[in-house]
Amino acid sequence: MAALRGLLARPLASYYLLISSSGLLLLIGLTMVFSATSVRAYATDGNAFAMLAKQALFALIGLGAFWICQRLPARTFRAVGLPTLGVAVVLLVLLDILHLFDKLNGDGGDASIGPLEARLLWLYIGPIQVQPSELAKFGLVLWGADMIARKGAALGWWRELATPLFPVVGLLFLLVGYNDLGTMLCLLAVLVGLLWAAGIRKRIFGTLSVFGLLGVGLLVAAASIGAGSSGDGPNYRLARLTTFFNPPPPEECGLKDCYQYFQARYAIDNGGWFGVGLGKSSLKWNWLPEAHNDFIFAILAEELGVVGCVVVLSLFAVLAYTGLRIARRVADPFRRLAATAATAWLVSQAVINIGGVVGLLPITGLPLPFISDGGSALVVTLAAIGMLASFARAEPDAARALHARPAPRWVRLVWAPLPPLPSARRRAKLPAPARREPVPGTGKRREAEAGPAGGRTRKGRAGTASERRR
Repeated sequence: MAALRGLLARPLASYYLLISSSGLLLLIGLTMVFSATSVRAYATDGNAFAMLAKQALFALIGLGAFWICQRLPARTFRAVGLPTLGVAVVLLVLLDILHLFDKLNGDGGDASIGPLEARLLWLYIGPIQVQPSELAKFGLVLWGADMIARKGAALGWWRELATPLFPVVGLLFLLVGYNDLGTMLCLLAVLVGLLWAAGIRKRIFGTLSVFGLLGVGLLVAAASIGAGSSGDGPNYRLARLTTFFNPPPPEECGLKDCYQYFQARYAIDNGGWFGVGLGKSSLKWNWLPEAHNDFIFAILAEELGVVGCVVVLSLFAVLAYTGLRIARRVADPFRRLAATAATAWLVSQAVINIGGVVGLLPITGLPLPFISDGGSALVVTLAAIGMLASFARAEPDAARALHARPAPRWVRLVWAPLPPLPSARRRAKLPAPARREPVPGTGKRREAEAGPAGGRTRKGRAGTASERRR
């Protein structure tokens, strides 16, 4: 424990913990995507590495986003927060309009208008595929942290807290929750992280919890009239809730809504303590739906067993600890708020996904960060990790250590520049000046000499002209 405390006391401990945990999760994710998709990719395309190559390409793009974000200062993140959120809102509006247009026409397929096409949660703009809800998470983190940091102590007034945060968040919840209830819960976790880091009173959290439950209930009821990605079929959101609270016997499940619920548990049970071996899963042979995406943790549990699950959970725990450690150690209010919100986003998404797979929470269809197959989610997640890395380098002790022994110039140009030094509050640390006994005949001269050394000079016209101006 003494050695561990010594390692954690090092100036750049937060930075190295963040890089190591996220890097290992990314490596495990690429391995599991290949394992879960190789059979299906070979059967459809004749190339077992097709899905892995696609995911690796998005990982390279995400690493580029990580490299850019870790080089940016806090003022740049504050400047791009509102544009990022605005672009996400516009894309979400386009996605929902296309789905509504498709429902009004009664086509029942993918909605498209010109170069725009909507497929479930994805928006296609020509050859470009994006998931607007992933960009909305990052936009809410940046914009919300900037807005709350600007208000400062004025957040104690309800009116200052509510405007413009609550109307914007309510609109975002509506646009995202129409198609994706799970992502809306992640946005709610981001909001809770922002308000908790800002020190909001507990009764406000209670009020927001009531409104949040009402909103979730309305979105569940709205699925009965065709809202969401289920089309005109049965209310899939209500079916997931009823399956969670009252699961039917396995023999009565068949291919209904509880099929995925039980197949995930069969995969976990088949894995045991040490798993059946990497690549040897039997449930991925088209028995478990979305085995490469929402339920990839079940394949991980089958192939790597309890030991593999503990490793993944430990890495997410290290990531959560590191994010909160960064938020606690940085001095800038914006960095503290953004680090807390980003950590709440990543950890809550992992908890919701893993909880749904193992049966502790209802199934929501959220991907597992770093592990699940998905391009937009991986790129945005790595960009958020880059932002946290920038904040970790800006910790006061880390900044002083980097400036004390700066890396070579080419390393700073290729990797990251030096962070700004923390502001030194020297005046508050100076000791009070010692009182001197006046010397007969030289009182005015002594006072004039004591002025520049830190003592107070008399008001009035005593002393030289330069001292009076000072």
